[in-house]
Amino acid sequence: MSDASQPTRPSWLAALRPLARPRQPAEQCELCGAGVGPGHQHLIEPPTRHLLCCCDACSILFSGGQQTKYRAVPRDVYALPDLRLTDAQWDSLLIPINVAFLYPSSSEGRVVALYPSPAGATESLLPLATWADLVEQNPVLGQLQDDVEALLVYRLGSTREYYRAPIDICFKLVGLIRARWRGLSGGQEVWDEIATFFADLRARARVQAGPRAERAHV
Repeated sequence: MSDASQPTRPSWLAALRPLARPRQPAEQCELCGAGVGPGHQHLIEPPTRHLLCCCDACSILFSGGQQTKYRAVPRDVYALPDLRLTDAQWDSLLIPINVAFLYPSSSEGRVVALYPSPAGATESLLPLATWADLVEQNPVLGQLQDDVEALLVYRLGSTREYYRAPIDICFKLVGLIRARWRGLSGGQEVWDEIATFFADLRARARVQAGPRAERAHV
């Protein structure tokens, strides 16, 4: 019998079939495989600084500061308008650019200073005495949660902005700069992206008052 005599399914039916299948989520929890949305949480593996996407349920398993392989990264961002950090103190930290983040590392037993670069996150040797002085003048820095919270510094021109930020946000900035950097100076596009990044952060952040603001209310 000729193939032409066999009934064929309409081509439009075959085209619609993929649309009837359940869509796979764009991202999944790297622990349990559950789908996660664009605002999902992260875990970090402290020794490697490796970030994992996770669902809310898995995040709870690693919350609370207990000693586990991973630690849940918080979501809240705090602006620190009263942070005391003079230009001389900043220079003494020996960080070569004016965008950086500093966080207490449990695996290294010290405060680690990283700054974005075209090659990724670059570490700068941090003088411990200077950091101790900063903590004494800014007690909020002593409240940073090991491995998951950082002091994010943005000093460009006359701008002086400081944030108590989740570590995943800091590494997001690193990825942005690495992806957008062009030539020796970075190019206008990357600096526009950095400005947008901090504008979004500024709009999102809650204000955490420092000693000067606290005294003003006494």
